[in-house]
Amino acid sequence: MRMFRIMGLAFTLLLALSGVNPVLAQDQQPQPAPQDLFLFTRYPVQEATIGDPVTIRLTLGSDTTPQIVRLAVRDLPEGWNASFRGDGKTVQAAYVAPKSDASLDLRIEPPENASAGDYRLTVVARGSAREVTLPIELILKAKEKSSAGLSFKVDLPMLRGTPDTTFRYNVTLKNESDRETPVSLLAEAPRGFLVDFRLSGQSITSVPFGPNESKSLSIEVKPFPDMPAGTYEITVLAQGGESQATTRLVAELTGQPKVVLTTPDGRLSGEARIGEKTAFTLIVQNTGSAPARNIQLSAVPPAGWTVEFEPKQIPELNSNQRVEVTANVQPSNQAIAGDYVVTFVARPDEGASESTEFRVTVLTSTLWGLVGVALIAVAVFGVGMAVMRFGRR
Repeated sequence: MRMFRIMGLAFTLLLALSGVNPVLAQDQQPQPAPQDLFLFTRYPVQEATIGDPVTIRLTLGSDTTPQIVRLAVRDLPEGWNASFRGDGKTVQAAYVAPKSDASLDLRIEPPENASAGDYRLTVVARGSAREVTLPIELILKAKEKSSAGLSFKVDLPMLRGTPDTTFRYNVTLKNESDRETPVSLLAEAPRGFLVDFRLSGQSITSVPFGPNESKSLSIEVKPFPDMPAGTYEITVLAQGGESQATTRLVAELTGQPKVVLTTPDGRLSGEARIGEKTAFTLIVQNTGSAPARNIQLSAVPPAGWTVEFEPKQIPELNSNQRVEVTANVQPSNQAIAGDYVVTFVARPDEGASESTEFRVTVLTSTLWGLVGVALIAVAVFGVGMAVMRFGRR
């Protein structure tokens, strides 16, 4: 009996030890090693329509090494076009820093005569030490006509401009059916865009179509002024009853400088004396989305005045950067006391110029004040001498 108890305890101990080992092995699983270069997209397999461009968002990064990475596309079918875009510009390479991913777009343009089917291509990223690849699959489908015979034709589906640009797309919408159809117009645009449909200069949301009738429409897309640079897609939908037709428009926003001219405290007034030079401090700031280059500083003063700037030119001012400028203002010697307006102007090579009106209160010169005091003293002295001389008589 004692022998059975000893064997039972030993067996229980072995079971307990065997149950601990898997838990320890699970808790001590090795962590993945850092990668010196990686490339991925959330949607490596996409559907597209023949003749329509496709934009694929790519993420490029490195866990360990800062480096410049060259980009290319392999196995691109003949007649196809592919380009990489970053911040609204076509790029050939990208800089990646450790723990800081770089995002860019791969734009693929199948030709109009491409055949429907599956196409496979490879994105290649070549870094300083290694090369990584990303397989992409596109499933091309033929364009589908709407059941009621509505069709779109766009003259220029992709336009480029700044956030101040109104993008105007000329579109022909056709009712290919044999019956009259009222058509509603809708647009799906990214946040920060306003879309307006126009027919013969009038803003519309719907339009009637006769059998087999075509009409030329203008689609105006207006971005908000603070929209960042990039490529944006707008989907346009024409719907008549149970039928519909869609088309995609592309607005490529480029950066734009915006110069602001003010003073450190926001006060646009000061005092100066006749014939004397007075220094006023101005602030030149770029609130736009692109650098402002070769900013020329000038002024429109009253006649006979002189204005000099230090410095006269700002070579480059990055976005959200500001610099101080000194404006030395000297009123004319013939000026009289009172208020005058001097207009300061900052004019960059690209973008709109900025002007600010500055009110200058002109005071009399301190020299004339001293002369006046001296004349008064002489007059008092003369009166005193006369009183002393004639008062004795």
